[in-house]
Parts: sequence; structure tokens; C-alpha cells
Amino acid sequence: MSRESFMIEELVKDLVLKLMEEQKMSMSNALDAVYNSDTYEKILDLETGLFAQSTAYVYAILQRELKEGRIMAG
Repeated sequence: MSRESFMIEELVKDLVLKLMEEQKMSMSNALDAVYNSDTYEKILDLETGLFAQSTAYVYAILQRELKEGRIMAG
């Protein structure tokens, strides 16, 4: 497993756990929310560098997308 793949998996795990804890989502719903998000697509695009950002930073982007239906600009 590459370093990037490991970092992505850990970030996704942390995002799912935060959604479960803070939004009271089931594991299934939290996984769906992450894997079906534009944020996840950006995490997978290594050029964005989003996979290497903190969980808190990426979670804020994901929350905004889930609330407003779009990812945070800029």
C-alpha cells in the first residue's frame, strides 16, 4: 500500500467516525455520505493535496458540502 493510499484510508475512517459522533449518523449513512461526496473525489485526486490535510480541515469542507450541497470554494 502506498503512503498516499494509507493516508486516504485513515482520513476517510476519521471522517466517518466524526460524522457518526457529531451528526449521530449510522456507520452505513456516514460511509455513504463520505464516499458519495465531491469532497471524497477531491481527496482521491492527489494533485489537490487534500488527502494530506488535517481531519478537521477536510471535515469542515465535507460538512459544508453536506449542508449546502457544494464544496467550499477556494
